[in-house]
Amino acid sequence: MAKKPTVDEVLQLVKKSVDVKTYEELHWRGTFKDYLKIVIDKPDVARNAWQRLYDMILSYGTREYTRFKEKIIHYNFFDDPIDNGKDAIYGLDRALMRLVNIIKSGAYGYGPERRVLLLHGPVGSSKSTIVRLLKKGLEAYSRTPEGALYSFSWKLEDGSVFDCPMNEEPLRLLPEEAREAVLERINATGRCKYQINVEGDLCPACRWYYRHFIAKYNGDWEKMVENHIIVRRVLLSEKDRVGIGTFQPKDEKNQDSTELTGDINYRKIAIYGSDSDPRAFNFDGELNIANRGLVEFIEILKLDVAFLYDLLSATQEHKIKPKKFPQTDIDEVIIGHTNEPEYRRLQNNELMEAFRDRTLKIDIPYVVRLDDEIRIYEKEFNPRKIVGKHIAPHTIEVASMWAILTRLKEPKNQQITLLQKLRLYNDKMLPGFTEDHVKELMEEAEHEAMEGISPRYIQDKISNALVREDTKCVNPFMVLRELEDGLYHHSLITSDQQRKRYKELIAVVRQEYEEIVKNEVQRAISADKEALQRLCDKYIENVMAYLNKEKVKNPITGEFEEPDERFMRSIEEKIDIPEGRKDDFRREIMNYIGTLAVKGKKFDYRSNERLRRALELKLFDDQKDTIRLSTLVTSVIDKETQEKIDIVKSRLIRDFGYCEICATDVLNFVASLFARSEERDKGK
Repeated sequence: MAKKPTVDEVLQLVKKSVDVKTYEELHWRGTFKDYLKIVIDKPDVARNAWQRLYDMILSYGTREYTRFKEKIIHYNFFDDPIDNGKDAIYGLDRALMRLVNIIKSGAYGYGPERRVLLLHGPVGSSKSTIVRLLKKGLEAYSRTPEGALYSFSWKLEDGSVFDCPMNEEPLRLLPEEAREAVLERINATGRCKYQINVEGDLCPACRWYYRHFIAKYNGDWEKMVENHIIVRRVLLSEKDRVGIGTFQPKDEKNQDSTELTGDINYRKIAIYGSDSDPRAFNFDGELNIANRGLVEFIEILKLDVAFLYDLLSATQEHKIKPKKFPQTDIDEVIIGHTNEPEYRRLQNNELMEAFRDRTLKIDIPYVVRLDDEIRIYEKEFNPRKIVGKHIAPHTIEVASMWAILTRLKEPKNQQITLLQKLRLYNDKMLPGFTEDHVKELMEEAEHEAMEGISPRYIQDKISNALVREDTKCVNPFMVLRELEDGLYHHSLITSDQQRKRYKELIAVVRQEYEEIVKNEVQRAISADKEALQRLCDKYIENVMAYLNKEKVKNPITGEFEEPDERFMRSIEEKIDIPEGRKDDFRREIMNYIGTLAVKGKKFDYRSNERLRRALELKLFDDQKDTIRLSTLVTSVIDKETQEKIDIVKSRLIRDFGYCEICATDVLNFVASLFARSEERDKGK
């Protein structure tokens, strides 16, 4: 046990964690001239909100990959590097590409900057998470040298300081007569990828002080900024309500537009004498405080119509109308999210045509790729979070499989099942299907993944299974039972037909799981690497002799014999290679070996999935009678068989991630499958 720390030791730890130099940089203050020097050296500081948002996303880098002949750009930002992946988004690269392309277009002033971005999708499809990431990203970016931005304060005659309530760009202080010429000179240097363009006028409060002080110095602008302007660095923060706003609709009767555009401060009316004096107004509505950054509208289409009218000018004109004041310029990204029923209501409302015209809808669907869906739940249910419990292999996989099947549309091609479609979407190529076929499947299924089971439902049911006190290991059957039982109380299932379909898909997944564990136990039984290698060597030797029309030397008699056709077919039939395709398969294997040899690499049967599977199944067939798994369902097992079963169990634990409990359960389950199979064979 460590000794008790002293107070000085604790304070020393605090001192080490406080970086005074960084604090000074983040809270920099200077004169307007100092700021002009910063702008000349680094014009990026005067970017608008859209440009800053786009650059923030790009600052984390990208990577490209191709899926089904389509080039996809993955933006590393959406892996949530800021928070160690806490809000990472999986499987939505195509939707996120469209979102980022729209933000890019807005950054270059091509039109989207005058629109509301509307994330549209089913419940639980990560809409809120995407916006939360963008807000979190802007906060972090504003604390970096690349993302630095500045505003200003007024130094008043009594020595007090008045901060610009909307944290406006200091270059707005430039007289309109000179602004264009100044910006032209700065842009001519080519030091910024955008054209710096400072539009709009000061907010009403700053405009009042501007007029007051310019009159004091008889129009001498330089004296005014020298004596009364303090430029300061701004750190965007949702908690401090600086540059990041969030608006959530309340009961329609209690909605008030002042929540967006600010309200009169009645206590200050007594000081300034009028409710139309901007100094007696709180510019603290969500659209005010989000200036220079981003404002999120949660369930935006639940807003009262009066609020939506405010958004019309906020988007198209970049102006808001505070009570009793002229239109005020804003610079911010407006992003909202909604679900399908609310969006349909918008489409059917003729009175909302103007709002629809100023909206850019970005569909955020559910995930349809199995590996990505699995990652969603593995992030939540991992060994670090789950103490004292074990999740059996494939538990999360079968739950993910079922979730995706509920989201997929039945293929029009009758030769393919929904489960095969899931495999194709997960990059598993099936015989007779190419990437072009997969693209066709995607194109024919319009609005696929815009309905189905939400990840939240899956998470809830896995949680239910985990908190059960009667088990220390959660297996797929427990979770599937929870998923099925929950269908009777699911608030989003609107018909018995839909419930019936979801139950049928649970049966499909259960059957698929049976095949998975059968194969896994087979692999554990046939996991003798030396025996597999001997089997592989013999097969390759015979195939080579067959294709070269040569003979094979019998290792026992020493005589040369014809290649063992019966032996080769006993392996090939395990993976359904028909008689008419055996030569193609054999040439494929030899070409594969030849290609590796040209590259200076040695052939390993494990690198060819089809051959590996065929060899394992062949070895399993050769060995299964020595273990007799079906005897597990009886009460009497001899010592020799028990030892062999214990070896298989240890392989399941060591190689496949089982624990003692689920390894025993899965062996018993597979044994019952074999026992039933043997009974059927006897009946025939």
